[in-house]
Amino acid sequence: MKHHHVIIVGGGPAGSACAAKLVKAGIDCLVLDKEKFPRQKLCAGWITPRVFLDIGVKPDDYPFDLTEFPRLKIYLNGFPITRPGRQFAIRRIEFDHWLLNRSRAVVIPHEVKRLWVTDQGYCIDGRYSAEYLIGAGGTHCPVYHTFFNEGAIRNGARIVALEEEYLTNWNDPTCRLWFFENKLPGYAWYVPKKNGYLNIGIGGNSAVLKQREEKIQDHWDYLIHSLQKSGLIQGRSFDPQGYVYHLRGEDRPIYRDKLYLVGDSAGLATLDMGEGIGPAIRSGFLAAESILNNASYSAANIPKYSLLPSGLRWIVS
Repeated sequence: MKHHHVIIVGGGPAGSACAAKLVKAGIDCLVLDKEKFPRQKLCAGWITPRVFLDIGVKPDDYPFDLTEFPRLKIYLNGFPITRPGRQFAIRRIEFDHWLLNRSRAVVIPHEVKRLWVTDQGYCIDGRYSAEYLIGAGGTHCPVYHTFFNEGAIRNGARIVALEEEYLTNWNDPTCRLWFFENKLPGYAWYVPKKNGYLNIGIGGNSAVLKQREEKIQDHWDYLIHSLQKSGLIQGRSFDPQGYVYHLRGEDRPIYRDKLYLVGDSAGLATLDMGEGIGPAIRSGFLAAESILNNASYSAANIPKYSLLPSGLRWIVS
């Protein structure tokens, strides 16, 4: 069993960002992920200009297809607002693989089953051990569920989502977002991407849906009917995939005993847009800096909102 200074469980944007900074500093770092990259990841793929700034890459230098939106069309309970500003969309199957390769970390496909404390730090399935352990495995991260599963860490809203990305001849290049349509406690999206890909999806507060005895599938059906009626999508048989994640709540400790939670493992998606990629990358960098500098680590300096100006934040609070 080989011992490493740091093991990162999860090779998505949070794990890749953390690994990149550690490897650059010469730290022995291993990334474990249950999937072999490239792999598809359910996600609208929307990213802000800040993401490229954080990773030190100009959007024009991104080596894969990058969809640029000069403006977003946002509907607040049916009222349209055009939000100017350069925004982007990527395909996660390309972006995540590129980001992980760019980190230059050693990556091993391995599904983590068991974790426990040892004299040297932490052991994984009796095969790997490390002094520091980073939980970057998303909502179902084994690091979170083994060492932090107390309910208080992820205290933000739990969002249940349905989504589908597929090839089609979309005829409208405008990115659209609908908040509270059909009284949905959340929002829906229409994100056209380059080379004919279209991502549509919907996410809602699971607790509110349960209280109302509503199902997210019913809101998905309403979205599909609305998109078809408006001509934004053509008739086809949909097979959406589901997932869950947590919006940002009150800041609680996401570190202890050389254990770190980053990205969706810590529940850092923004309150207005449910953006996870930007907060994931920033948290990965912060965790690496904490290890390198023997400093504190928290999410306090990671913004809780993506787009909404302060005057409108009450809408999603």
